Amino acid sequence: MAPVLEVEGQVPYDRYVGASTLHRLQRTLSDDPGEMSFLVISQVMELYFQLIDFELREAQRLIRGDQIWPALAPLRRASLDLAGLDASWQGLRWMTPADFNRFRELLGEASGMQSAMYRQMEFRLGLKTASLIRPHRRQPEIYRTLARTLEQPSLWDDTIALLARHGHDIPRELLERDFSAEHVGHPAVEAAWLEIYRDDGPDNHLRMLGEALTDVAERFSEWRHHHLTAVRRAMGAKPGSGGSAGIGWLERSMARAVFPELWSARTHM
Repeated sequence: MAPVLEVEGQVPYDRYVGASTLHRLQRTLSDDPGEMSFLVISQVMELYFQLIDFELREAQRLIRGDQIWPALAPLRRASLDLAGLDASWQGLRWMTPADFNRFRELLGEASGMQSAMYRQMEFRLGLKTASLIRPHRRQPEIYRTLARTLEQPSLWDDTIALLARHGHDIPRELLERDFSAEHVGHPAVEAAWLEIYRDDGPDNHLRMLGEALTDVAERFSEWRHHHLTAVRRAMGAKPGSGGSAGIGWLERSMARAVFPELWSARTHM
């Protein structure tokens, strides 16, 4: 069958994908050609943040409904999306401090730390810091969305509640806590995963869920590591854009584990 080459009005592909709109969003602030790479890759990452959060939200909905097997598919997709997000750093490996300095000052107070969609994804994974929604106070809709995700259970909180519903001894204090505070690893959750992993039978869907969540956490950790490496490569230990602490902030962020008991339980398996 021959491709359709004559169409009425807007090209169907463009109407569906919005390609012409996407390609109008690259408004650089300098004449330096390297800035285009920096801007496009930043925008690609923003789209990945949205996609990953979409998949995590779907997995969370299914877990809340005790649909463990169906929840594996969006978690697997999220893991693959995180791999794609991580690969985006390859497009910035050319950047030295001299390259970045040619347009860095034009960014002003702009910083990746201010990404609302990244923060949304991070909150959904359970990495909660209430103060980090402050930069968005003058964007009411974004602020409300972030505040709602901050205050609601994370994907990990909903997984812990799932373990309780499946008969594992989870203290009430973990199920009825202030969800705007970051979850702290708990021996009861670790013990539940130890019990789950003892059964390696093909019908143990909770064990499969644990592995799917571990894949997500591992991929996210890899992205954070490559973020740190990219920043070191482009600016060393200088303060970050927008006055952030740069390397120091990223190193502290990496120390916060996603789904902590899935990792600590492995010591005792």
